[in-house]
Amino acid sequence: MSQKTSHQTEDTARQRDPLLDRLTASLSEAEDHSPIYMRLAVALADAIDAGLLGRGRSLPSERLLAERLDISRVSVRRAIAELEGEGRVSRRHGARTVVQTRVRKDLPNLTGFSDDIRARGMKPTFTWIFRGNVIGTLQETMALGLPGQTEVVRLVRVRLADGTPIALERAVLPKSILPDAMLVEHSLYETLASLNAMPDHGFQRIRADVMSPEEAELLQAAPLTPMLIAERRCFLEDGRPVEFTETRYNGKVYDFISDLHR
Repeated sequence: MSQKTSHQTEDTARQRDPLLDRLTASLSEAEDHSPIYMRLAVALADAIDAGLLGRGRSLPSERLLAERLDISRVSVRRAIAELEGEGRVSRRHGARTVVQTRVRKDLPNLTGFSDDIRARGMKPTFTWIFRGNVIGTLQETMALGLPGQTEVVRLVRVRLADGTPIALERAVLPKSILPDAMLVEHSLYETLASLNAMPDHGFQRIRADVMSPEEAELLQAAPLTPMLIAERRCFLEDGRPVEFTETRYNGKVYDFISDLHR
């Protein structure tokens, strides 16, 4: 095979690459006016979630992405940096960027905060901090599989058990699932059930941190008190993202307990 024929075959293969086709389509959405690097970061995250980029696979090179998507390498580099900050990819020797392998533990029970507190024999209450529609952050839109700069419903409140504040909760949902934040008066999951949009399955990641002065004030604790942060992504039965919730628990008054079976 001649060198020319070889290059033509390679070019044809690239043109038919489903990943590059998907990224091109995502970046061409006329209604999305967010910065190009954010749009690329969201599109790459969506491709990872869709299985077009499996765990441990290398992303196309910055040069190839820049050439095929007709954007600058600086924008490609910023998009990859966003994904790296989210823990979705990692840079390896030889200028490779690899989809990060994550260890996930399925939730044994998919329940809301109120049900969890009642199960512990306590009375759940809350105080609203914010309830409304906003432009989602990059983390929020990526978690919900939405384009950057998309309007979402955000619910922020202090969660209490028997009158004691134990957690700060930020729940974010697509407007296609929850059209109006004011529909949630008490339980988010009760509201979703009334809309026939109850989560079917999900994943949860737990990490540790310490409270900022603002968080400590809301939780009536001292600054730098340990926190347990649970990030939950939930999906409908058909696979559509329905909820992204980050709950920041006072580590001195809340424990996570799981049954272990062999």
